[in-house]
Amino acid sequence: MSAITKVAIAGAKGNLGDAVLEQLLKAGFQVTALTRQGSSHTFPSTVTVKPVDYTSQDSLVNSLQGQDAVVATLASEALDVQIPLIDASVKAGVKRFITSDFGSDTFNPKTSALPGFASKITVHNAAKKAAAESGLTWTAIINGPFLNWGVTVEFLAKSKSKEIDYPDGGDQKYSVSNLETVGKAVVGVLKNLEATKNRPVYIQDATISQKQLAGYLKKAVGADGWKENVISIAEGLQQGEEELKKPQPNGFFVFITSLRAAVWGEGYGGRFTKLDNDLFGIKQLTDAEVEEVVIKSVPK
Repeated sequence: MSAITKVAIAGAKGNLGDAVLEQLLKAGFQVTALTRQGSSHTFPSTVTVKPVDYTSQDSLVNSLQGQDAVVATLASEALDVQIPLIDASVKAGVKRFITSDFGSDTFNPKTSALPGFASKITVHNAAKKAAAESGLTWTAIINGPFLNWGVTVEFLAKSKSKEIDYPDGGDQKYSVSNLETVGKAVVGVLKNLEATKNRPVYIQDATISQKQLAGYLKKAVGADGWKENVISIAEGLQQGEEELKKPQPNGFFVFITSLRAAVWGEGYGGRFTKLDNDLFGIKQLTDAEVEEVVIKSVPK
């Protein structure tokens, strides 16, 4: 497979999109940002900006002409956009499509069956079908929760109010990656096409437990006054199933119960056993380096 030089990115704004875009530019790729028509987002002068209509196949195909690869870094509510984007990639002769995974191991059978990941599985199936029927290939990057972002936005723990959840006790180790590292993995995929063809790749900066995280956060904001909640993954999944039975279920609640299971549940692959770090030249962090990242990421 010939080398990649031109890369289109869908979802180039936002925390992940910015990190991926930065690494693509650092690596010397010619980058085109696909934006929704009417978008006011601005980009570096070296980035080509193409407004597209995601409901128009012609618009998407035209925007992807001449592109070697497409990287999707879309928000959860926009994951379905990848279906027409994959179809357009096939028609435009794109070589590689990187799906908008960037999280839990949705290739683990238990995780893939969780209702909160249905959209990602639909995209996987579309990518596999396209690869079987055309010259398009795909890669999914599995990196676990974003460590620095997860601390900053208080997804992993609420450091301002000093509250943290311990799923099933909080001792389980799970894989985490910083946003910058995920961007480096995207570059690594595009520079290692054959080795990453039509498969998920797994990266991590480190593994950490919630109790370990709590220890770092207590150093940053003080050890007194913390509320530590032991929660049950099984009970959360049951609550998610009950929510789905309602006439108008809360989709976000269902997603969160699935996500907690995928990260911390036994058998869901939250701690990766096989890694592609060496392929991409990604060195794992020491405990001291993880602590530094956590403390620096605490919201001010």
